[in-house]
Amino acid sequence: MLANYHTHTKRCHHARGEDREYVEAAIETGLEILGFSDHCPWVYPDGFVSGIRMTPAETEEYFDSLERLKSEYKNDIRIYIGFEAEYTPELMEEQDALFEPYPLDYLILGQHFLGTDDYCYVGRPTDQEDVLIQYVDSVIEGMQSGRYLYLAHPDLIYFTGDSTIYDKHMYRLCRELKELDVPLELNVLGMADHRHYPSEHFLNIAGEAGNPFILGIDAHTPEQLRNRQAIERAEELCGKHGIRLMDDMALL
Repeated sequence: MLANYHTHTKRCHHARGEDREYVEAAIETGLEILGFSDHCPWVYPDGFVSGIRMTPAETEEYFDSLERLKSEYKNDIRIYIGFEAEYTPELMEEQDALFEPYPLDYLILGQHFLGTDDYCYVGRPTDQEDVLIQYVDSVIEGMQSGRYLYLAHPDLIYFTGDSTIYDKHMYRLCRELKELDVPLELNVLGMADHRHYPSEHFLNIAGEAGNPFILGIDAHTPEQLRNRQAIERAEELCGKHGIRLMDDMALL
């Protein structure tokens, strides 16, 4: 593994560690590229404050800190600055205005919610086909917008209903993203923590569809970047399902 584009910071309120510690951990583990992609700030019209993402007021300090580290460690590692963001069309105009003054390198799509943070977290078990359809539709529409580098944890959706229904809609997702030439992420944190994702059922679908993948550590602590055993297990899992892994996203 040469590159990780899925790295959080303590600003999201559920990660820990200083920015510098993430950089030094990445260098220790042999990464050549480290992309920070903390949970993006949203400008909510009703003043809602999320407990799982950085606030708009923290944006400037996020970029200032990472730009300093990018310069300081330029001979040791390439650092990119991005966000993990949902596709929420009704909030895009305000988000774009918030990001406009900053040197944003990329966004990755992590469709955790259908709507805003207080509505329908897709990682909760559901047997409702309409929730699965909404998830797939929103991901496809988001990727068609051209805003995002890749799709994080595509199998976050926790569908517990009929597997034939799951297969139909997730095949559709894989085919559409293959057509768009958008990589999918195998989420190392989910595997290391024994979450319901990565799903081998989903990996079978994606392997048959021929989707390219990239590993994403989804680091919420510096120690997770050092977990070579988890990275190697993720690489083996991709090999088991005939999945082609990309080394990096060739951002620049």
